[in-house]
Amino acid sequence: MCKIEGINTRIKKIDFSHLNKMGFYLEDGRQLYVPLSMFPDVKQLSKEERTKWRILDDIYFDFDTPSLSKVFSVEDAMYL
Repeated sequence: MCKIEGINTRIKKIDFSHLNKMGFYLEDGRQLYVPLSMFPDVKQLSKEERTKWRILDDIYFDFDTPSLSKVFSVEDAMYL
């Protein structure tokens, strides 16, 4: 959960439909798109591997693939 009062950074969905970008749909209705270059490990995943994302504890996410065993945070993309 975000440490700034009134800001909700809970992830609802992750999307890769925009070229070279990763999209986050947040529970408060906001959409955030960041260049995949911000997450080089995710950029290296195949399109199929990117569909295997999982949300962990509302603000963290990972990918259910043996090629990547790292946990990421949407707050990293937001610079919070």
